[in-house]
Amino acid sequence: MESLIQMLAIAALPVIFAITLHEAAHGYAARHFGDPTAWQMGRISLNPLRHVDLVGTIIIPIAILLFSGGSFLFGYAKPVPVDFSRLRHPKQDMLWVALAGPGANLFMAFCWAFLLKLAWVLPAGDYTLPLSEMSKIGIVVNCVLMILNLLPLPPLDGGRVAVSLLPHRLSWKFAQLERWGFPILLVLLFTGILGTVMNPLVRLSTRFIEAIFGLY
Repeated sequence: MESLIQMLAIAALPVIFAITLHEAAHGYAARHFGDPTAWQMGRISLNPLRHVDLVGTIIIPIAILLFSGGSFLFGYAKPVPVDFSRLRHPKQDMLWVALAGPGANLFMAFCWAFLLKLAWVLPAGDYTLPLSEMSKIGIVVNCVLMILNLLPLPPLDGGRVAVSLLPHRLSWKFAQLERWGFPILLVLLFTGILGTVMNPLVRLSTRFIEAIFGLY
């Protein structure tokens, strides 16, 4: 139990930033492409507190980490409101708004990799070990959220990408899956199918980042 509490303390910052800045990125992209909804509601912010959802950002990730023994993580922030009809080119721009979230996670994974490398090259001190462990979690958490959100299932970002790329008739039909998206995701999670699909992709992405920064 003590080790899990220590892990939660170290993981808190990477997890909160990974989840909340993912949402902020959607807001920034939507504003860039013509939809100011999130900006008007004060949701375009790098302040994580504006995106934290008590249940999805704090309670659920902690509970899953505890019950999985630290082997799995899932959580979400308050979804940033996006009115796709206000985008300059709704169907095409939806692609970039959707990709902004996973793109933010990829960027954060690179940032944590840089901090991990920094922790390794700096003289050993009281802060280097916590920074190293926090950075390792930051890399993995952001890779997990990036891969998860790229799965082609509405309302995940990958589902939005698919809706943007499919022909109009197919995209409309595919978008109707959104009402069932979360239940489907839960079924995939608890049957182990989600882990089977994601684990190889997460390992591949983390190893790619580690190779870039020479983290061996």
